[in-house]
Amino acid sequence: MANSSAATVRLRDVHVCYRSYDDSTAGLKKLFAQGSLRRRYRKIHAVRGVSLELYETETLGLIGANGSGKSTLLAAMTGLLSLESGTIHAVSRPALLGVSHALRPSLSGRRNIIVGGLALGFTRAEMKDRLNDIIDFSGVRDAIDRPMSTYSSGMRARLHFAIATARVPEVLLIDEALAVGDEEFRRRSSERMEEVCSAAGSVVLVTHNMADIRNHCDRVAWLDDGVLRAVGDPNEVVAEYLACAKVANRS
Repeated sequence: MANSSAATVRLRDVHVCYRSYDDSTAGLKKLFAQGSLRRRYRKIHAVRGVSLELYETETLGLIGANGSGKSTLLAAMTGLLSLESGTIHAVSRPALLGVSHALRPSLSGRRNIIVGGLALGFTRAEMKDRLNDIIDFSGVRDAIDRPMSTYSSGMRARLHFAIATARVPEVLLIDEALAVGDEEFRRRSSERMEEVCSAAGSVVLVTHNMADIRNHCDRVAWLDDGVLRAVGDPNEVVAEYLACAKVANRS
């Protein structure tokens, strides 16, 4: 189906490869014994000839089985992975939802909110204004001045999500961001994501939750072993994907 909106991201015949290294203990000992530090690796062809466009005001769902290349494709779109061949053009650099790389377990939740906000491009004054809203949304106020290393995995995930969704870029990439917390937090995070998707210029949403795909997405792209298998209406593509998954599980 044709889209009258302007394209914010264009992918043309994109191929992405990466190396998978053998770092077993025995392997490393053998390398040192042989006096060589060359590591054995396999070349993984993770994304194969993907051509796709993302449009203004659109939320595009990206689905596929584990290992199908979804996260690899997002990493390529942000520039974190180089292309083997093909091109990716965007109106601005796509931003991957998440601040985990900037957060420090030894710091308190409060300090990590400041650090995460600065990593997202906020000023200290802006973070001071947003601090209480982020704390309240995360639901960790009772532990906010404890080191984040003392948090449960659910508490850390909620805090990460609350910080990461504080700023909305022009092109936003979301990788499994809705799969955090208990049922109440998932409800609130789903509502927050609706707000984020509405405010962002364009969104790519990766998730295994087909209800989220149907509820949040205007179109869906299905990746299968790195190949773009279908693009189109969420209900139609999801139905085809689930039917194929059911057949595969029976075999």
